[in-house]
Amino acid sequence: MRVWNPAVDHRPAEVISCATVDDVRAGLARAADSGLGVSVLSGGHDWLGRSVRPGGVVLDLSAMRTVTVTGDTVVAGGGARALDVMTVAEEHGYSVVAGTVGSVGVAGFTLGGGYGSLNGLVGTGSDNLLAAEVVLADGRLVHATEQTDPDLLWALRGGGGNFGVVTALHLRAFPITSVLTGMVAFGWDQAAHVLLGFNEICAQAPDEFTARAGVVTLPGGPAVVYVAPAWLGDPAAGEEWMKRITGLGEPLITDLRSKPFSDVLREGEAMFAADKLHHDMAMRNVAALTPEVVATIIEAAEARRSPSSVIEIIQFHGAATRPPVESTAFAQRSPHFLVELIGSWNPEDGASDQDWAREASRKLAPYALPGGYPNLLGPHDDEQVAHAYGPNAERLLAVKRRYDPQSVFTATPLPH
Repeated sequence: MRVWNPAVDHRPAEVISCATVDDVRAGLARAADSGLGVSVLSGGHDWLGRSVRPGGVVLDLSAMRTVTVTGDTVVAGGGARALDVMTVAEEHGYSVVAGTVGSVGVAGFTLGGGYGSLNGLVGTGSDNLLAAEVVLADGRLVHATEQTDPDLLWALRGGGGNFGVVTALHLRAFPITSVLTGMVAFGWDQAAHVLLGFNEICAQAPDEFTARAGVVTLPGGPAVVYVAPAWLGDPAAGEEWMKRITGLGEPLITDLRSKPFSDVLREGEAMFAADKLHHDMAMRNVAALTPEVVATIIEAAEARRSPSSVIEIIQFHGAATRPPVESTAFAQRSPHFLVELIGSWNPEDGASDQDWAREASRKLAPYALPGGYPNLLGPHDDEQVAHAYGPNAERLLAVKRRYDPQSVFTATPLPH
């Protein structure tokens, strides 16, 4: 079964296509009768392929991609992708927190926390989950809201897909349809200066500004450091912030303009489309891009063997940092940068970066915050998983025992 990362070669015992809640119930019953484990496939973008359980039953929600808009609420089926949701939302004059890659499943993105360009202004994807329809392992359908099942909704807001099959998500929508964004790329000789300046800009930025930076090798060309800002406020003020970005050095490429969020998702899809590249990932959160952190990132970039490997640095600030840590399962509330280390290579070329990401993560560890983003943590990251939910771990495990006592669902790593 094909997922985003072709390095995943899991072979399930059975794949059950689910178009309705009853299909999900039937699939869960079949798995229980056969004694097989269960996984749920939405977008299939998890780099470890956890949506396809080896030797288990896969509940494929690809047919559940209906998206509707009622007032300022978007209801997305459990199999809906980011671009599905954003396209329909824009038709009604809205947007939602949906990340940067169009084929990512909205369910996995939202339940795991959800980083994106709207974080600074409105919070994470999970902060904007208003309700969810969930089929539990015993087949019961639960409508989780703050009134009916507050503990379950609390856990779904950042605790991952560990509690049941989410067949519909009710998402808060915002009357925003375009964003001033794009990319500015600088020569590699400017990398340290640009990243240190980027850190300074982010420390001063208002909620309307959220940005990414990183390292990429241009097609057939050199490695560059890039900054991808996003502005969601007054256009005139936005232009001033864009000037600060271009003023970080001497740009090789400047492409900044107002565009619909759906176009941002399409561009992200083009950058991280499913293809022949194999992927291995690791991540760290850092409080700031200090000289030591920047030097370690540059060292990691220069250690890449494959030109397809990428480093992404995602700003996390503003509205996403303001909810109390205990208010949702998502516990990474201090301002920080998420450093994604994406080892990517074509196995036919022989330049594998299979261990590169973990080695770079190990070198960043002395400067990192405890824990990390559960959606990106893997089987080698026990120490990060142990701290990923902070003071929420005990309550999260209690909710897990209540709603999934047999531990049927294991979509996202939980502390032991």
